[in-house]
Amino acid sequence: MFNNMQTRLWLLGLLGAACLLAQDAALPNCSVSVDVPNDAPVTLLGVSPAPCSATAHGSALMLDLHLSLTLKNTGVNRIHGVTLRVVSQEVALGGVGSVYQPSLNVGPGEAFPVHIDTQLMRPAQPAGGPAVQVHLDGVLFQDLTFYGPDRLHSRRIMTAGEMEAQRDRDYLKRLLAEQGLPALRQAMLRIQARQDSVPRLQGRVVRGHILTTAGAGAAAPEHQEKFAFLQFPDSPVEPVEGSLLIAGNEARTPVIDVRNRSGKAVKYVELGWVLTDPAGHDYMAGSVPSTDANFSLAPGATARVRQDSTLGFSTGGQPVSIQKMTGFVTQVEFADGKVWVPNRKNLENPFLAKVLAPSIEEERLASLYVRKGVDAVAEELRKF
Repeated sequence: MFNNMQTRLWLLGLLGAACLLAQDAALPNCSVSVDVPNDAPVTLLGVSPAPCSATAHGSALMLDLHLSLTLKNTGVNRIHGVTLRVVSQEVALGGVGSVYQPSLNVGPGEAFPVHIDTQLMRPAQPAGGPAVQVHLDGVLFQDLTFYGPDRLHSRRIMTAGEMEAQRDRDYLKRLLAEQGLPALRQAMLRIQARQDSVPRLQGRVVRGHILTTAGAGAAAPEHQEKFAFLQFPDSPVEPVEGSLLIAGNEARTPVIDVRNRSGKAVKYVELGWVLTDPAGHDYMAGSVPSTDANFSLAPGATARVRQDSTLGFSTGGQPVSIQKMTGFVTQVEFADGKVWVPNRKNLENPFLAKVLAPSIEEERLASLYVRKGVDAVAEELRKF
């Protein structure tokens, strides 16, 4: 458990009053505190800051923060993920951010960097103390055990990310073992091709009311549209029915009923949704998470997942009209903290293969391939 005894590193000084009045000013005296509990499985070795800057937004400042922490694994387990909570003000909109470092493989006694590149809002009038506070929110170990206060739902997010990474590494390791380096090279090239070919969709979210699309003239008439669903045979939760309101390129208040077909209680469900336009082009539109903190789904029970938002979609600056929406389960968290994610066979569905971008781990390994070649990728896979 977290206790009140913390390791605190103060950087530089406090924000100067003159800097606070600047419209877009470098902040050489930006102060940051990093809090790591004494009982944490990591210790802070140091911080390498880069200059931060601030831009005035009315009575607030937008802080542009760049720094790198060096942490050391002081536990007995290998670390596979870390999440930091970055705060400029607890109650201000935009005052809290997060930094998630996935795909780590840090053994006991080893040091590793965590880079923070984020923007935060802060009142123009300082309240005293550091401009930014960095807190350890969670550490995920190789065996999927977890340490931390989990204020950002780090356990679920990192567990799901690690399971996806293990899934994709296992596939590539089998490919390497069975077919050798040429097959691994072709897999890296396919990942790069997917990165380039997946259609990009921009979305804007406004809670609680319909958007008016800029330049579109009169708003399109609103109508209700039912979701179509992809079903995964091994998914512990199945989508039963759902609908949303559509007006042109805007979708409002998606509602999806889901059934727990497993023998375990479920406390979180997330569904992805694919948008199809009138020309038959498909785009990954986002997700519908069960954001209700009291969400609970007993074995055999049905519950509703709802997102009270309006979303407007565009690509290349042009609105994308919505013809239909297709949903599928992307993540399930059980009451015991275990997590389910789709397997590779699920994601190789031809419909999904056109719209799903590579996973974080696939992108990391493809980037390593570009920098150092297929031998480096093979060596990286052998480390896990």
